[in-house]
Formats: sequence, C-alpha cells, structure tokens
Amino acid sequence: MGSRIEHRAEFAADVASTYAAVAGEDALRARLEEIGGHGAALLAYEVSGTDLRYQLRQGISADKLPQAVRTLHKGDLVVTRTQTWRVSNDGTGHQGNASVEVGGVPGEISARTALLANGDKTVHRTSGEVTVRIPLFGGKLESVIAEQVTKLLEREAEFTAKWLTDAT
Repeated sequence: MGSRIEHRAEFAADVASTYAAVAGEDALRARLEEIGGHGAALLAYEVSGTDLRYQLRQGISADKLPQAVRTLHKGDLVVTRTQTWRVSNDGTGHQGNASVEVGGVPGEISARTALLANGDKTVHRTSGEVTVRIPLFGGKLESVIAEQVTKLLEREAEFTAKWLTDAT
C-alpha cells in the first residue's frame, strides 16, 4: 500500500484558459524554466484530436533532497513525468492520468487529474499514490516523496495562477 497524494487548486478563470495554462506547450516550457530544476525539459508534446500527451523531465539536486532520501539514494534525482489529458465525458472539463518515474528508485507515482468548472472558476484536482518497493524503508520514502510531490503541485498551482493573471 502506497502513500496518498491529494491536491486541489482553484483558479479564477474558465476551463479553457486554465487548461491552456496547465497543459499548453508555452506554459509548460515556462513552468519548467521557472521551477523545473536542473536539466528540466519538455521531452514530448503530442496532440491527437482532443487528446494530449506530454512528457517532462525535472531534476532535483541531491542537496535539496530530504535526508531520508539522501540516505538511500546517492546523487541527484531525475524525474520523468508523463501526463495525458482528454475532454471529460460531459464535455465541460478535462480528465487525465499522470505517471512518474524517479531514476534509481524502485517504485512509481500514479495519479488521476481533472480540470472542472466550478461556477466562473476552475478546479484542478490531483489524486494519486506513491509506491516505493524497498523493504523496511519503502513506507518512509513514500511519505517523504508524497509530501514533496504535494509541495511541487502547490508551486505549479502558484505558477498557473500567475500565468493566468499575466495573460489577462
């Protein structure tokens, strides 16, 4: 059993504008430049009809890692994140999935994502799980990673809010 990730952000913009700020190619490149860490890159960006798939690489310097992670993993971490989006079944929002691989760590992060209208605002929800397969230490690492992922989602939400404000 892994550690849960739950994150919710609300934006003062419609779904279309928020989707462009969360998943648009220009917004992704700008977000990676600002908060992506060393070696950050947009590795793939593929649109097929109303579906979207992109892959990001983000780097986390060893000196920024929590002690619990540095004890078990030497050096920097390279994180590869794959996100898919599709129009929701009711056509009013977007739903997706995210999967994350952390180089050198036996485990994964998976999440469901959604952008949903809430009046004249948009809610971005992420619900997922961190699983680390290391005997004795896996549970501790899962909780540390889940905490770090939640902090990253908060930083990304702050970036998105600023992106939306600057676009108006």
